[in-house]
Amino acid sequence: MAQRKVSFFDEVSTVFADLADELKLTGPEENELVLPCSIYKGSGVEYRIMLNDLEGRVGCTIKIQADTVSLTADIEPLAIVSGAVEKRGGISYSARNQNQLQKSLLGLADYVRRVHPFLVDPATAVDLIRKARA
Repeated sequence: MAQRKVSFFDEVSTVFADLADELKLTGPEENELVLPCSIYKGSGVEYRIMLNDLEGRVGCTIKIQADTVSLTADIEPLAIVSGAVEKRGGISYSARNQNQLQKSLLGLADYVRRVHPFLVDPATAVDLIRKARA
């Protein structure tokens, strides 16, 4: 039986569809300039979900605009400094097969859901991103 070829973009769209609706995010914008990347935007926040197929890893960065500079942080440090999670290691980043990719994307989506309320408030967003080593 032939195995169905899985598209990173299809998997991201499937996992993040309800979350995008819930948080009123637009996207995904998709590109493959360096790494396959799906981008969701809303309320001044940009979420970039990227696949590094050479390392077999997936990741998520958050970008906000603060005055004249863009600030970017990885999802896990941001989740920790926001208090949304207690410690590192709560999610997987592995993407060496379809099951690992789906598990990792579900974990990333959960972290996005947890940190989003902190990032839509301009009073907290800039400080959190900076504390997460932007």
